[in-house]
Amino acid sequence: MSEITLFPQPQNIERKPGAFRINAHTRLFSADSAIAEMLADYLRPATGFGLPAHPLDDDIASAAQNAILLIRSAADEAPEGYSLTVEPGRAIIAAAHRQGFLHGIQTLRQLLPPQILSSEQVEGIDWTIPAVAISDSPAFGWRGIHLDVGRHMFPVEFIKKLLDALAFYKYNTFHWHLTEDQGWRIEIKKYPRLTEVGAYRAETIVSGTWDQYDGVPYGGFYTQDEVREVVAYASERGITVVPEIELPGHSVAALTAYPNLGCIGEGYEVRRTWGIAEDIFCAGKDEVFDFLKDVLAEVLELFPSEYIHIGGDEAPKPRWENCPACQARIQAENLADEHELQSWFIRQIETWLNERRRNLVGWDEILEGGLAPKATVMSWRGSDGGIAAANAGHDVVMTPNTYCYLDYYQSEDTDSEPWAIPAILPLRQVWQFEVIPEQIDADKRHHILGGQGNIWTEYMPNSDHVEYMMFPRAIAIADVLWNHPAERDYDALLARLGWHLPCLEAMGLNYRPLDD
Repeated sequence: MSEITLFPQPQNIERKPGAFRINAHTRLFSADSAIAEMLADYLRPATGFGLPAHPLDDDIASAAQNAILLIRSAADEAPEGYSLTVEPGRAIIAAAHRQGFLHGIQTLRQLLPPQILSSEQVEGIDWTIPAVAISDSPAFGWRGIHLDVGRHMFPVEFIKKLLDALAFYKYNTFHWHLTEDQGWRIEIKKYPRLTEVGAYRAETIVSGTWDQYDGVPYGGFYTQDEVREVVAYASERGITVVPEIELPGHSVAALTAYPNLGCIGEGYEVRRTWGIAEDIFCAGKDEVFDFLKDVLAEVLELFPSEYIHIGGDEAPKPRWENCPACQARIQAENLADEHELQSWFIRQIETWLNERRRNLVGWDEILEGGLAPKATVMSWRGSDGGIAAANAGHDVVMTPNTYCYLDYYQSEDTDSEPWAIPAILPLRQVWQFEVIPEQIDADKRHHILGGQGNIWTEYMPNSDHVEYMMFPRAIAIADVLWNHPAERDYDALLARLGWHLPCLEAMGLNYRPLDD
């Protein structure tokens, strides 16, 4: 029997004798025509087979041969669970929910020769699937990848390509970082200057320097129609898009467009360099909250996600310390200091979101000064913030930079690698990601929703660079988030990845070669 390599590794898999061969006469049967057509759309380009879809009934389910059957199973099955049974005459995917069918379809694709991932017909391939019995469901409900488009942005077609790859590896969350000091990337109709002015910077700092610029204007944004297109495309593939609108910090692009929203009120410029800016939204002006609620109202119309990310990180306090309006707010609200002022600021937004049945998620700095009552913490500065939040009874998404920051170098031999954030995160270390640290109390571990890999794009000006930094590290994170294995055999991971690399090549994804 040949090697079976799947990412993420299923919870339970048993190899059986024989195989099922897809051919020009193979048919699909399903109670859900949309799911059947999606599977056909996946398989048709490379095979050239028609793969017609037909309704499913009990007689067909028991007797159909040379067929792929999508069967609705017990309603109490895990939301993302599925089973896949491949026999010499047929393949059966069973699930209780749409998400389970989508995962089963991706497993079926991975069991086929990697050429199945080609967008054009491939001749001379024996489209066989090894006989297996798989029962599977994920360890965590939040399995995400984050992409920053504030520093460098990427076309919608690349976003779709990325979403296809995320679906293939059974990710279910795409965290889209849409606003930054260096550019505002989402159209807001009530505030057109956000994209007319805030989406463009005069030039960009040259990689690896802090005092040289390229002299080339840079910018762009996603229209609301493009956002809807991305959200719909993701939803079809079982992926929720979580938008991030940064506040109160990382807001210089917005302040450049609307200077009245800052403490100083003038002199702002969309940042040409990276790092942390002292200019942030003013906490003492009511008009700031009117603006943010107007912006978020349009965001909610575009994104059905339960969660809305508000950033909350890296917000220096000097402007607030010297702002009469902010100091008056501290007095009026009986706050101890500027850290409590930030907590108050975020609570205003959380209350507004909760009233609209949405939940706020922010980076672990939102812990400072007191955490908003229902907020979810995304722990990035190591795991300490997530540990503290979970033990205090708050939901947490673990994304510690020590394991999950895919903008870090992949090797100590940095001279041989593309420019990256000056830190090192090799594949071996990513593979050691423990989503639930042992310091979390046993009765609080359910607060760990899952985790994600983060891609910050200061040093990634094009999609090839993004892919190189993602793969294969994002595949290892997918494996950890699906299984959370107690033991990690790195040599076994490398062997599995070695077998799997033709899939990346068939999908047209750039990747870093495996170390020897």
